[in-house]
Amino acid sequence: MILITLVIGAITFFLAFMFTNGPVKRTLALLVTGIILLGSIVGMVSNYHDHFGMHKVTTTTTKTIYSASNSSSMPIALYKQVGTSGKNDVYIYNLKQKQKTPDHTKADEYTSNKIKYTNKSTATMTTKVTRWQFKNNFYKDLYLWSGMGGQIVKRVNTFNLPKTWVKLSVTQAAKLEKLMASPTAKAQMQTQAKAYIEAKVKAAMTQNPQMTEVQRAKVTQQAQAEFQAQALKKAVSELK
Repeated sequence: MILITLVIGAITFFLAFMFTNGPVKRTLALLVTGIILLGSIVGMVSNYHDHFGMHKVTTTTTKTIYSASNSSSMPIALYKQVGTSGKNDVYIYNLKQKQKTPDHTKADEYTSNKIKYTNKSTATMTTKVTRWQFKNNFYKDLYLWSGMGGQIVKRVNTFNLPKTWVKLSVTQAAKLEKLMASPTAKAQMQTQAKAYIEAKVKAAMTQNPQMTEVQRAKVTQQAQAEFQAQALKKAVSELK
């Protein structure tokens, strides 16, 4: 609406200046049309520069994510480095346990990412998006066609990851994949994993001789996850 008011103000101001006769009538016409024109300009500038008539609205969404490695035995928080500060790095993840083309965070000046490690076994991504929205329908109609409604202020992605996950760059992941593909490395890891799991199960059974099969399976699963995380972290540290 303010765009229409601006056009009307400009046209009527021109007509008043060119065609109004009599000093009093001309002055009055110029004053009224000038106020309309100037008020429209000030309103547009205020909305564009200071977001007049608007306020910030934040929406929060949380979704379960999976490792982009498509493997539960290699839970990695994969990222592609953008710049040198780390603030604009793009994180890559899956929304399904296995998918051909992974999803990724946006690479723009509005988006930032951070990682938090939790004791939970499920990885999630919480996204908070803050946008400028009009305070009410009056301002929405007033600044119709301005393009300011819904303008993004910032987007913050928080990755809540199990402690078994390891942060890894795309370059490191490529090197790690090559390293893990070695038959020698595979055989060595299998031997170490077996010994680690057996030791954990034995220690648990010593503390609880009456352990059931279900409890033993849970200990075995936990020990396997712990070993995988430790082996992955060790392998990553050797890549640096």
